Amino acid sequence: MRLSSAGSGTVARSPVHHPLFARYYARLSVGAETRLGMAGIRERLLAGLSGRVIEIGAGNGLNFGHYPAAVAEVVAIEPEPLLRKLALESALRVPVPVDVVPGVAEALPVKSEAFDAAVLSLVLCSVRDVTRALGEVRRVLRPGGEVRFFEHGRGGGRMMVLTQRTLDRTLWPAMSGGCHLARDPVAGLRDAGFELGPQRRVLLPERGPRLPTSYCALGTAWRPGEPAGRRP
Repeated sequence: MRLSSAGSGTVARSPVHHPLFARYYARLSVGAETRLGMAGIRERLLAGLSGRVIEIGAGNGLNFGHYPAAVAEVVAIEPEPLLRKLALESALRVPVPVDVVPGVAEALPVKSEAFDAAVLSLVLCSVRDVTRALGEVRRVLRPGGEVRFFEHGRGGGRMMVLTQRTLDRTLWPAMSGGCHLARDPVAGLRDAGFELGPQRRVLLPERGPRLPTSYCALGTAWRPGEPAGRRP
């Protein structure tokens, strides 16, 4: 049964509401598909997935067109109303079934152990409680379920980390939809009890000046449990 983002009644006001940032992000992210090579990163992030997938923080839905045909269904969680509207429009243009659903990462509106894989794509920087969010990811994955992640965070040496932390304490979260620059997504996954798999550092832009947002990690993790034959 497919979920509906509309429901049968009135949907309460979203606890995440960043209309100015959402408009800016929607324009910037589309340009980044070619200018920063994000389309290729999305292909690597999602390659080989199958079964039921939950994508947390789907934004404007730019991942949707990159899911392989073996994926039976994507449930895409997006709390920001404007980005969710754009994600709904994106879902109508792709062959893989995608249900776009309102919700926050810290309280996912889905059943436990219902998914074969979870996708985290530039979302852990902006969730309010990383520990709770990753606990929810563990809850909704079946034992042995896979996490695919592409996240930016801390990196670049002492002075860059100091810059990231200073921005996090001042203007950056308010200007950037709650984004934080100095979080460590890989350590967060490890601390949440996930088994880390292959991962690699990605710099955005690959060539050019190093920015506080440049330091990214692309990789795989698993919820501990019996594997289902998809481990490398």
